[in-house]
Amino acid sequence: MARNDSEGGLVLAPWRVYAPQRDTELLTQALDREYVPGGAAVLDLGTGTGALALAAARRGAHVTAVDRTRRAVLTTRLNARLARLPVEVLHGDLFVPVVGRRFDLVVSNPPYVPTPGAVPSRHRAAVAWDAGADGRLLLDRICRRAHTSLRPGGVLLLVHSTLCGIAPTLAMLERSGLDARVTDRCLVPFGPVLRSRGAWLRERGLVDADEEKEELVIIRAERTR
Repeated sequence: MARNDSEGGLVLAPWRVYAPQRDTELLTQALDREYVPGGAAVLDLGTGTGALALAAARRGAHVTAVDRTRRAVLTTRLNARLARLPVEVLHGDLFVPVVGRRFDLVVSNPPYVPTPGAVPSRHRAAVAWDAGADGRLLLDRICRRAHTSLRPGGVLLLVHSTLCGIAPTLAMLERSGLDARVTDRCLVPFGPVLRSRGAWLRERGLVDADEEKEELVIIRAERTR
C-alpha cells in the first residue's frame, strides 16, 4: 500500500509497517526547523517506512535508519531506492546497531500507546504502536541512551503522546545531561486503537469519560556538553 509521506511524496507502507501519520508530520516539521547542513549525520530510530529518514536525506544529510523488524528495514530500503536517496538501513534494537557512533541529529517516533496485556511479538502489526502498560517501553530506553549517540551540540527530536507522561521524559533526558523541552503540541482525534481501549484508559485515569482526542508532543533535547 502506498501512502503520502509528510512532504507529499509517496512511500510504500505494507501491512505491519507503521504508515506516516500526524505524528510523523509533526516530527518532520520539527526537523525542518533544525539546522541540518549537508553531510550532517542523522539517525532515525524506529524508521518504519523510512519517511523521516527520507526527509533528512533530502536535506543532504548522511542518514542511518534503524528498525527492529525486518519488514520495516526492507520497506525503508525500497522506499529509499524508489526516491533515489542514499540511506543506510540497519536491522536491530534501537541504538545497538550504531554503538560507538555519534550523530548530529537523532529523530524517533517510537511505539508509545499504553497497552493492556502483553506486548505483541514483532510479527504482529501492533508492535508498531503498543508499548507496555504505561506506553514507555521504548521511550525510557531512548531517553537513557540518546546522549551516548549525540555529538556535542547534537539534538534529539522525539514524538509521543501525553498519555505516556511528559515529565518522565524531560526528567530522564535532563538526568542524562541533555537540555530538554517541549517545542510542539498537537491534538488529534482518537484512532481505532485508542477508541478500542477507551474503557481501559478511563479505568486507569489516563483519559476523561468524554475525551476523544489525544495530545502529541515534540521533545527537543540538546547535548550542550
